[in-house]
Amino acid sequence: MKLLFLSSTIYLLAITSAIAPDVSPTLQNILDNTDGSDLYTYPTDLTRGIVPRPIHSHNDYWRDVPFYSALSVGCISVEADVWLYNDTLHVGHEESALTEVRTFQSLYINPILDVLTRENPNSSFVTSQTHNGVFDGYSSQTLYLWVDVKTPGETTWPSVVSALTPLLDGGWLSRVDGNSIIPGAVTVIGTGNTPLDQIQPVPDRYYFYDAPIPYLNTTFSNITNLVSPIASTDFASQFGTINGTGFNNTQLALLRSQIAVAKSKGIGTRYWELPAWPISTRNAVWKTLVDEGVALINADDLVAAAGFSDDGNYW
Repeated sequence: MKLLFLSSTIYLLAITSAIAPDVSPTLQNILDNTDGSDLYTYPTDLTRGIVPRPIHSHNDYWRDVPFYSALSVGCISVEADVWLYNDTLHVGHEESALTEVRTFQSLYINPILDVLTRENPNSSFVTSQTHNGVFDGYSSQTLYLWVDVKTPGETTWPSVVSALTPLLDGGWLSRVDGNSIIPGAVTVIGTGNTPLDQIQPVPDRYYFYDAPIPYLNTTFSNITNLVSPIASTDFASQFGTINGTGFNNTQLALLRSQIAVAKSKGIGTRYWELPAWPISTRNAVWKTLVDEGVALINADDLVAAAGFSDDGNYW
């Protein structure tokens, strides 16, 4: 987290120093709000100025401050690995990383609810409950919450559904209503060991399934966006090694074919296990994926993916 904010601060300071006007100390004090005036804040300004970006915070729970770090750079998608022990959903990459306090509720449900409460305050100016999303200036943008089930899905997924109750009760979740999706501030997608048979047959629900991209026209041809609004797959297993900074013709043709099949079903795409090094290769893959129309860029380095670092400012 310190590195994240340090990098962002350095970037913003560089811009500020280049364009800062020459003003009097008195005016500068006003600009810095040294008096702490209420005139320069407003109830929903927690995420003021943050531009949403089609970035998925891969293994989000590894960050110094899960969820909030991703939110601060505009990620519209986060991922939590959950393990069910003693009726509690713990969050971590493997069992040895689990703790009593790092739970699905403490790291994701409660923080998301807190942000939504801040973005939808009770006010004498509001005549009915609002349902704005987590981004102040982009209130219709949904937050994708991927729940990667690590323990057996048959027993773990019902606990995930139960954990979503506070978001459901607040009316924050995207849901299926007959043959349409009613968008909400948060869209929950089960992945990992999430059982398809506990999602697809449920007609009216508030959670979705991560279908495998390569099989959308074969084994999973009956999957629509009502079941899987965004599908994913392992990039490395599909495309192998990217040599240099470009896809070869075979790789590019496969990418376009998979994206086209998904789009024909109204399904977005996300590829994980992307190359992380060399940086030039990573950046080239990101750019190609965006240019070809994927829904989400899988990223570990959020600052670079968001364009706040020297090696990511190509966006």
